[in-house]
Amino acid sequence: MFTHTMLVSFEDQISDADLDQFLSDIEKSMKDTGVVRWYSAQRHIPVVGEEAIPAFIATAVLQFGVADQDDLATLFAAPGAVDVIHKWRARHPYAVAWVNHETPA
Repeated sequence: MFTHTMLVSFEDQISDADLDQFLSDIEKSMKDTGVVRWYSAQRHIPVVGEEAIPAFIATAVLQFGVADQDDLATLFAAPGAVDVIHKWRARHPYAVAWVNHETPA
């Protein structure tokens, strides 16, 4: 089993409703590939003073579980993902970091 973990950081404040819709749109585009075994999305929990730290601070973390490396490749080729990315970056610019890693059984 493999996990694709995405850290998404919006440049400016995003409303809860917009963040919920963004997460829903990403989830749908990835699940439409048919390879997602599980999905999780969580909001960042801020800590007082963290904005002074020169680090990448995510707005949310998303995780997608898939069976194997071929399924990881399928996620990256998800047909609807490009449209979702362009739509949301035009409305609310954001940066993404990710890591693919094995999930212990």
